[in-house]
Amino acid sequence: MLIIKDFKDYDLIDASNGEKYERWGNVYLLRPDPQVVWDNGNLIEKYHGKIDAIYHRSNKGGGSWENLKSVPSSWKINYKDLVFNIKQMGFKHTGLFPEQAVNWDFMINKIKNSGRKIKVLNLFAYTGGATVACLSAGAHVTHVDSSRGMVDWCKENVSDSGYQGENIRYIVDDVIKFVQREIRRGNKYDAIIMDPPSYGRGANGEVWDIEKNLNYLVSICTEILSEKPLFFLINSYTTGLSSYVLENILKLTVNKKYNGIVSCGEVGIPIKENDLVLPCGIYGRWEENE
Repeated sequence: MLIIKDFKDYDLIDASNGEKYERWGNVYLLRPDPQVVWDNGNLIEKYHGKIDAIYHRSNKGGGSWENLKSVPSSWKINYKDLVFNIKQMGFKHTGLFPEQAVNWDFMINKIKNSGRKIKVLNLFAYTGGATVACLSAGAHVTHVDSSRGMVDWCKENVSDSGYQGENIRYIVDDVIKFVQREIRRGNKYDAIIMDPPSYGRGANGEVWDIEKNLNYLVSICTEILSEKPLFFLINSYTTGLSSYVLENILKLTVNKKYNGIVSCGEVGIPIKENDLVLPCGIYGRWEENE
């Protein structure tokens, strides 16, 4: 398991009975997490007076935030020299997955050590954590997401991190349709990142189902890789999906065309209160054989 470290503006302080207590800069949040099936006490009682906001699930689906103290509509946190805008979203999220810092470090190191100009394609790119990381390493990034709101949020993160300019291209589109067009245009990328949801809808109502569509998407992405690709990274939060599924797909697609190194595993966050680790999704990687 890859475990984050050196994220000074974020702490997972404690976790118990389906909830996690976190510090985001100077804001302390209590949010649900389905992986937390253990009992380490009642977090509301343990941290009484030290919680700024709680996300309450609804029996009808979704839920809502209860602000116990004054919480800004948006605030900034840093990871090294990267800047991210944090907001309370409608479905418990904050616009950033801090466990992805392990992948940001991987991308930054690969790009910086490549000694060449790298073109990156970031699919299902959300608010742009990976986009900002790759820009910071000097890459040119094409950021693709079906939600205009998420793309606009990425623009905030890019601007606040100081990387706005000619090295970024923003696309609001369905990822499969975009990749199919890039094949016809003959555009190529040295690195591809994707963080596909379990289910979703494209910009024009296209339906995405990870079990039905992931292998096809990865397969067609091999057609837009450059002659000497640097890496191909898949993240997933789909419940029940093993990281070895991602490794198998990469072996049967990318690695058949470009012989490299394929690996997979989990990512996690250490819990400050004890020596436990919270599992936070899986990854599959292909990287060039140096």
